[in-house]
Amino acid sequence: MTGKADIYNEVDTTSLSNCLEAVSTHIHLDWNIDYDNRTLSGKATHTCKVLVANTNTISFDSSALSITGVVVDDKKSTFASADLHADLGTKISVVIPENKRNIDSIFTVTFEYCTSPNATAIQWADAAATADKTHPYVYTQCQAIHARSLLPCQDSPGVKTTYTANVTAPIWCTVLMSAVCENIEKPSNNKDISIHKWNQKVPTPAYLIALAGGSLKSIDISPRVRIWSEPSVVEKAAYDFSGTEEFVKAAEYYTCPYEWGRYDVLCLPPSFPYGGMENPCLTFVTPTLLTGDKSLADVIMHEIAHSWTGNLVTNQTWNHFYLNEGWTMRLQRKIEYRIKGGIEHQKLSAQSGFNHLKDDITLFGETNPLTSLVCPLGDQDPDDSFSSVPYEKGFNLLYYLETIIGMCYVYVYVYVYVLCLCLFFAFV
Repeated sequence: MTGKADIYNEVDTTSLSNCLEAVSTHIHLDWNIDYDNRTLSGKATHTCKVLVANTNTISFDSSALSITGVVVDDKKSTFASADLHADLGTKISVVIPENKRNIDSIFTVTFEYCTSPNATAIQWADAAATADKTHPYVYTQCQAIHARSLLPCQDSPGVKTTYTANVTAPIWCTVLMSAVCENIEKPSNNKDISIHKWNQKVPTPAYLIALAGGSLKSIDISPRVRIWSEPSVVEKAAYDFSGTEEFVKAAEYYTCPYEWGRYDVLCLPPSFPYGGMENPCLTFVTPTLLTGDKSLADVIMHEIAHSWTGNLVTNQTWNHFYLNEGWTMRLQRKIEYRIKGGIEHQKLSAQSGFNHLKDDITLFGETNPLTSLVCPLGDQDPDDSFSSVPYEKGFNLLYYLETIIGMCYVYVYVYVYVLCLCLFFAFV
């Protein structure tokens, strides 16, 4: 049986990094999208900080990356690769300069590398697999631990960095990221490419770094909400998701002002394997939500709720995934209550979720540890444990607390938690 010390250990067993000793605080990406070879190539530069004195190496997660060079503080360096782990990939260790091994010392590590055509985080689609069939398409999906196939990183939800990116793409390609676009440059010496510059100022875990590129068009819903999709689909998407701005306002009513600047929605090709993914500034959704009657827009409510519960405040390890999804289900159903104007919608949604919870517990087996609220993960892929349990068991815990003490007190707990987290990042 997993003991309390194991469950509440802050070490992330799904990451090979030593992020509790030396941690990445900012990432700058220089990427080139190569549709022909199905790769992203370029550089990833980490600004790092020593947390424990005399730490002599910093370790990163990687998966099937071709690393051709490492630079530490502008000097060429070397790296060591550990043996391949079946689920977690390969640990990459880089020596920290001797004069940078004191607590709070800052140094940079730059990786020159290329992704694999089979990177688990990246989906490449030929033109024939898109709606308009004019150009190829690429998008990423990094949750839970696939970011390590996109870039060398400390791929743990407890490691949150700001990031910037310069992405070079063919001139026809619109590039989107889970960040705010600062500029698009068209070099005078090369008419065939454009460089898209992005900035994410809010600390973000690696699993929320996201990229998409293809022939895209957008329609503005409000000054901060834009709906993206392929040109033949965008009007349908804009109609079905036309309530997005009101959903954001409803979430703000229950929490605090939206922190991320923009809330855009990208409706992807049918190959996208999820209903939605809460990438900051740019939620990814499946086109199967496009019913023409807005009846499946509650998925957007869920992803909007993640802007506070999951993206702004994040579980430190995947063992505590319910802190993301349980809170998000509760906030989603609060948004439903405010938008749809009645408790009955909440009750129906909660009952449907409870039925899913019972089905998954039956599927796993009632004594299976994976049905625990705090999931006892080892060094395994968290995807193997995901189910409705963290969503609905987490929701039911919060709903129970609300019936006992009132939701206002539960939200006070959240605000204190957010404040402590902000103070933590201010001094790290």
